[in-house]
Parts: sequence; C-alpha cells; structure tokens
Amino acid sequence: MDIGTVGGLLLGFVACIGSFMMEGGSPGAFIMLPAIIVVVGGTFATVFIGNSLKVVLALPQVIMIAIFPKTQEFGKVIDIMVEFATIARRDGVLALEREVENVKDFPFLYNGMMHLIDGLDAESAAKLMEEEKDYIEDRHHSNAGIFKKMGGYAPTMGIIGTVMGLVQTLASAGGDPVALVHHISSAFIATLWGVFTANLIYLPLGDKLEFISNEESLLLDIVTNGIISIQSGTSPTLIRRNLELMLPPSERMIETESGEE
Repeated sequence: MDIGTVGGLLLGFVACIGSFMMEGGSPGAFIMLPAIIVVVGGTFATVFIGNSLKVVLALPQVIMIAIFPKTQEFGKVIDIMVEFATIARRDGVLALEREVENVKDFPFLYNGMMHLIDGLDAESAAKLMEEEKDYIEDRHHSNAGIFKKMGGYAPTMGIIGTVMGLVQTLASAGGDPVALVHHISSAFIATLWGVFTANLIYLPLGDKLEFISNEESLLLDIVTNGIISIQSGTSPTLIRRNLELMLPPSERMIETESGEE
C-alpha cells in the first residue's frame, strides 16, 4: 500500500472536517446525503456519458493501482540487462534465447529481447520498442485523464446542487427567517463537496497515476537503452554505468551500494 496516497486522503479529511468543527460546525451539517448524491452521482454520470462502459467499469482497478502501485525495481532490471550483456558477449546473442524465458512476466523486456534474438538491427528494434512504449503511455494517460476530468466536473456539479437548494429555499421564503438562513447554509454544502472531492480525491488521484506512469516510462527507457547497447556490443560495465546514470542521484547511490555488496 502506498502510505502517501492513503495518508494524504486521511489527512485531508481530518484537516477539512476538523477545521469545520473548530469553527463551530458539526459533522452532521457537513455530511448531507442529498448534496453528496448530487456531486458524486452527477460526477460519475459525466464519466458514463463521456467514456465507454468498459472504461468506467475499470475505474476500481485503476484506483487500486494508485493505492497499491507496483514498485519499479530499477536496480534489478539493470542487473538483468548487465547479465544478458555478459552472456551475449561471451556466448553470442543466440545464447540469450534460454535466458529470456525467465523474464516472461515482464512483457516489454521479453519482447525487446526477442527482437534482439531474431536479428533485428538496433534502429528497427528501438523503433518497435518506442511504439510499444507509446501505446502503454497512452493507456496510462487515458486513465489519469478520467480523474482529472472528474476533478473539473465535480465543482460544477456542486454549483448545480447549490442552485437547486437555493431554488427550493427561495420557493419556501416567507416563513421563519431562522429556518430560511439554515436552508441557505445547507444549500452551499453541495458546492463544498464539489470542491472538496475534486481537490482532495479526483485531481490528486490523477496526479498519482501520472507519477506512476512516469516511473514506469523511465523503466521502459532503461530496458530500451540496455537492449540497444547489447545489440551494439557495448561492454557490460559500460552498460551498467550508462543505465544507472538514467536514475535520479539518490536512486543511483542506492543501486551502487547494493551492487557493491
């Protein structure tokens, strides 16, 4: 579980609701079912309208990816590339055919190595891998884009809920002034929920998915450069050095220490 995602959500809820209560408000005034239905239901309705049913039904799985992101093992992948380079340099590229069976759970790496074994030149292999990477990134950006769109729809649905509440309130004007003021304040809860869900849930989830996508893109770049280097006959030592230079300095130091051990 990604502690930052879950902890951030909890902190946001505590901060908003806690400050509301410190100002004299009560949780009951904040948690109004009609306002939540208008904002949440209306936001998801826009997603149904603008996307296919298949995409909408996949949203729970996408949310799980944000909460339980896959750890990108940069150091492990670099070690694999160096091992493949050593085998190719010692026994030839065809000797890698036995080794690639161990990386079938990483389709991008497996496909890239098969390009190499099949005798594709470096330029053709790089082009095919870049195209595959583009398809992967497009899927990731599409998933993140849905939540960013929801972040735009939610405040608008909140305004709609507020207007509906004000219309109902003004329609019953002429009664108790205290009750009228109470109804007006309740109407604005919908706007609060719209802004709240957009800026604390939908937009941050979109950003988290973009971050996860960028991490995976870096890993795919490492694999691509490693395979092209093997095809070019670069020494394993130089391959490790070049691939580690693609990592942030902090990650690079960690990987260097683990490699020395």
